[in-house]
Amino acid sequence: MIETIDFALLLLAIAVAVPVMFLVAQLVAALAPARAPGEVASVCPSMAVIMPAHNEEAIIERAVGAILSQLPPNGRLLVVADNCTDGTARVAALAGAEVAVRSDASLIGKGFALNHGIRVISADAPEVVVFVDADCVIAQGSLEVLAKRCAATGRPVQARYSMLAPPSARPADKISQFAWVVKTLARPLGSARLGLPCQLMGSGMALPIETARQLDLATGHLAEDQKFGAELAMIGKAPCFCPQAHVLSQFPQEDSGKRQQRTRWQHGHLAIIGEFFLPLTARAISRGSLQLFAFTLDLCIPPLSLLVLLLLATQAATLAWFAATGFVAPLIVSLVSLACLTVAFGAVWLRLGHEVVSLRELAALPAYCLRQLASFLRFFVNRQIAWIRTER
Repeated sequence: MIETIDFALLLLAIAVAVPVMFLVAQLVAALAPARAPGEVASVCPSMAVIMPAHNEEAIIERAVGAILSQLPPNGRLLVVADNCTDGTARVAALAGAEVAVRSDASLIGKGFALNHGIRVISADAPEVVVFVDADCVIAQGSLEVLAKRCAATGRPVQARYSMLAPPSARPADKISQFAWVVKTLARPLGSARLGLPCQLMGSGMALPIETARQLDLATGHLAEDQKFGAELAMIGKAPCFCPQAHVLSQFPQEDSGKRQQRTRWQHGHLAIIGEFFLPLTARAISRGSLQLFAFTLDLCIPPLSLLVLLLLATQAATLAWFAATGFVAPLIVSLVSLACLTVAFGAVWLRLGHEVVSLRELAALPAYCLRQLASFLRFFVNRQIAWIRTER
């Protein structure tokens, strides 16, 4: 019986260590000297920007203006006013965007709006399609950079996607912002410097039009961006990261909006891991593809708060078992994992996060992670399935 528990604890420590050490490799690589930008096309390809919008009357004018101010002559902007009950379509049209209205209350979710947009632009299809959310502002010059990189590589391209803390941010808001920096900058940047693909992030995504047509965009999945990225990886079109292009958004101000957004991201991510881990692993093995295996590891790193909780729980279990039996192997594995992750996080905080969250505020990280535990438990007993727009 004791030998069985020994083996089970060792397997548990290794299972937690694998995503942790891959994450550490990404973070360390992100701190390496910058590499020259990847290849780009000499001529900007024709492009269409599709902006899904659901009740965004108050903010869409700014997003439309940021795109139109840098849209090349061979580009177009299509706003898909999706099941709106406000003046989103009117405001977008007055701001200068082409507008398509979709009304179907039985099909809720951003994926359905993206699919509708692809159908609308297909009559005069561009070479590249770029997806930008209505609550995002895309930095000047980013559209051309994305389109050229996409045309040159023939692959989907993901821009850097920043989320700013709301005004009068609390320590938890700043920790969330730092976690977002780790997820959407440090990790994909590290993967890029290792020559590996990245995940799609929901906004600032450029795809060759033929690749976009291969996707089943009509979905209400909570994590449609990660779903699309996984499906692209399955067909040999895993996305690449382009930090030279940049989109910016902001976390919700109200607590209800924060909970809605966090639950959708967390439950959607866990559902994606359950859906794609085995198919992607099998495909990576059958192809002998290190790139696809690395993409799978990246996709299956759980939300950072859950990863920290799993690592701390494993540390406690292996330490207790060592005290009771003297079996040290699982404890060594978990200690090494915890030490490596702590050092890597510290280095990334010094380079990329010290202006986002102070060291004193970062000390609240364990308590922040514990507060997320209820959401993770709900995934197993009462998970969120329906797509719900975040209140802003």
